[in-house]
Amino acid sequence: MTACGRVIGRHGPGFTLAQVAAEAGVAVGTVSGRFGSKQGLLLAMMRSAADGVADRMHAAAARQADPVAAVVAAALVTTEGVTDPATVSNHLAQLGIDMSDPALREGLATLRAKVRDVLRVLLAAAGLPGAPPSARAARIVAGLAHGTQLDWALTPAGRLTDRLRTDVRTVLDSWR
Repeated sequence: MTACGRVIGRHGPGFTLAQVAAEAGVAVGTVSGRFGSKQGLLLAMMRSAADGVADRMHAAAARQADPVAAVVAAALVTTEGVTDPATVSNHLAQLGIDMSDPALREGLATLRAKVRDVLRVLLAAAGLPGAPPSARAARIVAGLAHGTQLDWALTPAGRLTDRLRTDVRTVLDSWR
């Protein structure tokens, strides 16, 4: 799954199973036999991402002493593997393809729901008096995280993680 993510980051939706196999250091037949098709690989990648995102977000949050810092750390998990604007652009291009496929769209919705669920719990624990109800606050922070990635890909100044940290912190501080 990691190899597929790196290949998408480099090549966008035009990636091939051969590129993924080369990145993973296995034969094309291994990838093809395991996943059957590019869509099968993307579905497996989506499931894998959804299965692990909550654990990674909780782990990032647990390393913070301050509950507001925990929300910021969890939101930063959404930028894992994204280090340059071209990578973001290629992942966004793949997202466009994913959105047009009902099964991939469903997988993406599951992934996004898990991100919002973790943020909802963390935001409730943060006890920000000016925040909207935690489910709405989580939707806002999750949307901000994804929107910041798009904005940074279009106007890349500084590091994405720094921009996202600043943007999320600004919203959370306004809810104090």
